[in-house]
Amino acid sequence: MNANPLAAYRETRVKTASPAQLVVMLYDEAVKQCDIAVELLGNDVKKNPQHIEKINKALGKAQDIVTELMASLDFDAGGEIAQNLFAIYVWFGRELLEANLSKEATRVVAVRNLLAELRGAWVEAAAKVGGSGSASPVGVNIAG
Repeated sequence: MNANPLAAYRETRVKTASPAQLVVMLYDEAVKQCDIAVELLGNDVKKNPQHIEKINKALGKAQDIVTELMASLDFDAGGEIAQNLFAIYVWFGRELLEANLSKEATRVVAVRNLLAELRGAWVEAAAKVGGSGSASPVGVNIAG
């Protein structure tokens, strides 16, 4: 029996999710990590140097998720949509890196807001393909 029921639940949730649902989960976590970073950046980092490590960790996780989103793109099936998403993800990565270096919350907020907007689009896409039992929306390729 798993000693951590929450970890077991999360693992089961990921294993049973459709590819589109996995993308939504990635967006959810990226938004969450951006929110954590923005909250910490709202505090005076110079007065709270211990926050720097937490900010770096949150923004690093967000960057890792963006990298995973980039890797999940299927350019053959997704065509121009996948190419456009890739360009957006590259911008996200650059902005998160710059935000981490400069400790600028406005950059993180901009990325966070666009992530939330794209998440909404993926929720709609997941709902449309979810009932049909078909593959994922065009442009995503997450191995199950």
